[in-house]
Amino acid sequence: MPALRAKEIRAMSAEERRKKLEELEDDLIHERGVAAMGGAPANPGKLRAIRIQIARMLTVMNEEKKKAKGGE
Repeated sequence: MPALRAKEIRAMSAEERRKKLEELEDDLIHERGVAAMGGAPANPGKLRAIRIQIARMLTVMNEEKKKAKGGE
């Protein structure tokens, strides 16, 4: 799963962003479930990477929302 950069996220449509966010949240739930059941993660840094991507996605979405409201 390649990391999405803010530039790539901004290039997406609102619907694409929403779908990607849902996908990332599902991945995070799955990875947390594996860790909770005692399974050794295949990639220990994957949880952190998913959380960072979700945060980046939400940041861009909130920026777009502020821009649409006439904010900064």
